[in-house]
Amino acid sequence: MGIRVLVIGGGGREHAIVWKLRQSEIVDSVICSPGNAGIEGIADCFPVPVSDLEGLVELARSERIDLVVVGPEDPLAAGIADLLTDAGIPVAGPSAAAARIEASKSFAKEIMIAAAVPTARSITVTKRDAGIDAIREFGGDGPVVIKVDGLAAGKGVVVAANAAEAIGALDAFLVDRTMGLAGSSVVIEEFLEGPEVSVLALTDGTTIYPLTPSCDYKRALDEDKGPNTGGMGAYTPTRLVDDAMLQRIQTTILQPVIDEMARRDTPMRGVLYAGLIMTTDGPQVLEFNARFGDPETQVVLPTLESDLGILLEAVAKGSLAHVPAPVASGAAVGVILASGGYPSSYGKGMPIAGLDAAADEDMILFHAGTAKNNDGVVVTNGGRVLTVVGLGETIAAARERAYTAANGITFDGLQRREDIALREA
Repeated sequence: MGIRVLVIGGGGREHAIVWKLRQSEIVDSVICSPGNAGIEGIADCFPVPVSDLEGLVELARSERIDLVVVGPEDPLAAGIADLLTDAGIPVAGPSAAAARIEASKSFAKEIMIAAAVPTARSITVTKRDAGIDAIREFGGDGPVVIKVDGLAAGKGVVVAANAAEAIGALDAFLVDRTMGLAGSSVVIEEFLEGPEVSVLALTDGTTIYPLTPSCDYKRALDEDKGPNTGGMGAYTPTRLVDDAMLQRIQTTILQPVIDEMARRDTPMRGVLYAGLIMTTDGPQVLEFNARFGDPETQVVLPTLESDLGILLEAVAKGSLAHVPAPVASGAAVGVILASGGYPSSYGKGMPIAGLDAAADEDMILFHAGTAKNNDGVVVTNGGRVLTVVGLGETIAAARERAYTAANGITFDGLQRREDIALREA
């Protein structure tokens, strides 16, 4: 008898997790809440929102769930894993205390300093004058990074080209509160140069297994122009991280952080996502997340050869060291199809044509912001609508398949980047 799994969330990341779990030899069935129009096709979906923590616990209890996998950061920061644990339901996700590594950038810096992990120098401020002083100290009149301390769906970071731009971002976050309470304190950080890499690592609080490194694209427009988004595409693997470099990342970054969090009695169980920048001095941490990344998950899981169900059950039960380390093969490129206007205001309810364009076995279509209207037609229902994934032995082959499939999908206002993975194709 296999296990029943509940996946919490309704985006492209959750679609990918559900899709992969359905291939597990130990998983009998997968349900999702709230899901989306794509997830509905492969799992039973329930209309409990991710903000209804008590409702999610009751859903897990009533559906006799053996394992819960939490996709988004907000319910983790609010304590969903704590409530599930108290109810005796295994969960592959960190406690609220451990999720602070994502929910508070200043807390993450504190952990990194204690663990001697390489990262940019920074100062956390709550007053405008102190922020301006920090901007001058770290950037002079050159580049400097301004981040809201709290959760901001990937949009609370500004890489300012000069002091004037940095002060404008500081005022927007700290004074105008464009990111709400997340910007009640702001982290001013020195600017580091180099390409960025994401490493998603499974951990049970003691053992840590990194998955294949990937690269995502945060800016809305080609050539990394335009505003920051939640992510406009991703690819894996990357030439930036070979086996030796991944071992270095595990030894100097991932394991020290896991050990420091365990030492504080806030063990990190679930996924530790390290956003890294590959500087001339080696990898340094830009940020940590406490869950699977989006859109990285949509390319990392299709290349994973190991059984995700076995891995996540071991994460939840503290037995990761007793299962083999994950292995992967091939390449994957994911292209986000977004609503016109994203990441600012955008319309919803646009019918989507060509959803069978990714019917080839070397192409996968993960739904994110989709829903069905009263006529049963799949329509847009969010900023990031779909992730079109191409698979291949090489990045070039995977990229060609991703864009071939993407070219067959249309909806009013569709926007996408044309340069995903181009630098390594």
